[in-house]
Amino acid sequence: MTTVKVGEHLKWAPIPAHPGLYHREIADAAEADRLGVRASSVLWERIDVGGAVLPHYHSVAEIIHITKGQVRLLCNGAWRTYRAGDTFHVPAGVVHSVRNDDIAPTEQISIFLPSEPNVPKNAFFDTILVDVPLEER
Repeated sequence: MTTVKVGEHLKWAPIPAHPGLYHREIADAAEADRLGVRASSVLWERIDVGGAVLPHYHSVAEIIHITKGQVRLLCNGAWRTYRAGDTFHVPAGVVHSVRNDDIAPTEQISIFLPSEPNVPKNAFFDTILVDVPLEER
């Protein structure tokens, strides 16, 4: 069954270890289990002006997609500026940090994926069309 989380009903929760960082959980590990997929968490994050995700690393891989604003990323030991539409692929164990580099809050989607040896090869998905009447406008 398809479930929906309406964005306006999701509350911004602070992440106390990181100044000015808030998140809305899009999917947690239990929801991934119900979907039959491997994922630790999917977060919608906001970094306030002057805020930052302090330097850290994870036991999982992370994909970070900037959806709003301009940020500075600590990437391979150097700070670089990136904007909405840019995506970072961070392997497990790699130190990284993101800070707001804008005059307004920035937003990003962070996807945390298990990283393990001997993972089965991934493949692009199949899409199967079905004959269902389209909704009338």
